[in-house]
Amino acid sequence: MEITDIVLIPVIIGLIEVMKVYGLPKKLMPVFALIFGVCGGIFYLFPDDWKSGVLSGIIMGLSASGLYSSSKTIVRKPPCDVKDDKE
Repeated sequence: MEITDIVLIPVIIGLIEVMKVYGLPKKLMPVFALIFGVCGGIFYLFPDDWKSGVLSGIIMGLSASGLYSSSKTIVRKPPCDVKDDKE
């Protein structure tokens, strides 16, 4: 993987933005970023070594979607029902 291969991250972001215009739900954006990243890793970066392609694709997909913001979008904590015991 060369430094010029990192250009796939903005391409993934652009594809997700186009899909957002066409109505892609927010919860599915990180999933599609991973799918695009893995496909780019397998077919563009490492066509002869699929394991390296999958690994680099996961890294690119997570980078494109933002690991922290994706986890907040996918997993939401239920509201806490805290009872006050000071009665």
